Amino acid sequence: MSKRGQIKIVAIGGSVRPANYTSRALNVVVEEFNEHHDVTVAVVAQDRVAALPLPGIGGNHHGARELQELVAAATGVVLATPEYHGSYSSAMKLVVENLGFPSVLSGKPVALLGVASGQIGAIKALEHLRSVCSHVGAIVLPGPVSVANVNKVFDDQGRCQDARIERRLRGLATNLLDYIKASICPRAALEEFVRNP
Repeated sequence: MSKRGQIKIVAIGGSVRPANYTSRALNVVVEEFNEHHDVTVAVVAQDRVAALPLPGIGGNHHGARELQELVAAATGVVLATPEYHGSYSSAMKLVVENLGFPSVLSGKPVALLGVASGQIGAIKALEHLRSVCSHVGAIVLPGPVSVANVNKVFDDQGRCQDARIERRLRGLATNLLDYIKASICPRAALEEFVRNP
């Protein structure tokens, strides 16, 4: 946490395609975070994701460092991905790889969101992303949100047309905040009290 009581969330979408459905779904989650006065949200823009270097190859290492610093300073993280070929996107893999090893996700609560145009949603992508995030030490929260038939859920302006799905997306934000307030905030308050009696 940054300022006293301030929760910092980083939201990262794993699609770099313009007007993508992943960003539309993530925007609903971000809207819910913005309803809470004690929360600030940093959304990592898709051009920043697209500019990240491939691991082991030269490139925008400054962008990777900025991303690592942003996530390291966060209280919690939301990772959103489309499902491509039965897994999460290469853009999301690039994000995870650029978070370092040991990863700055280690010890961070992470909420997962997946979208797909098929009827079963992004279940496989979420399973794979959960596995990788857990492997690098993230605290992956239960209850990821998988949006099926995503091309029918949002209108051309990006508004969610399904109240049930909108509740689930907003619930992803509140579940992460509930976890942070129950588990992270008390520990941070105790540490601050001990340091500054």
